[in-house]
Amino acid sequence: MDGAPEGGPYEWWQRAMDLLSRGDAAAAAVLLERTVAVEERSASGWEALGRASYDAGQFQRAAEAFARLVELSPDSDYGHFALGLSLTRLNRFERGVEHLAMASVMRPERAEYTDRLRQARATLRARQASGDEHAGE
Repeated sequence: MDGAPEGGPYEWWQRAMDLLSRGDAAAAAVLLERTVAVEERSASGWEALGRASYDAGQFQRAAEAFARLVELSPDSDYGHFALGLSLTRLNRFERGVEHLAMASVMRPERAEYTDRLRQARATLRARQASGDEHAGE
């Protein structure tokens, strides 16, 4: 036996969502890694992996998962928003702002999108004004 959990990708996803709702993001991410390994084109799997990774403080993995979500579903406003947030957590504000702006344009009624975009732009401007050489990475 290879240590795989019982069931298949859908059952893993369901258990991961339960773990995530109970605050165990790291355990959810483990199941979701398995899910997307089997279901590589599952937008819901990549979104959930991104959420779990972000909540677990694994911002690089979250950015990778949300980038894959945006690749699979370019019209996912949440995918762009979450990718933008993940990139800003990695101090990649310039790229983060691009995705936050896309989400904000796609869903202008979502106040949190506009608020986070405004915050990220302000941080980027402040870093650029201070001569921070890593401001736009």
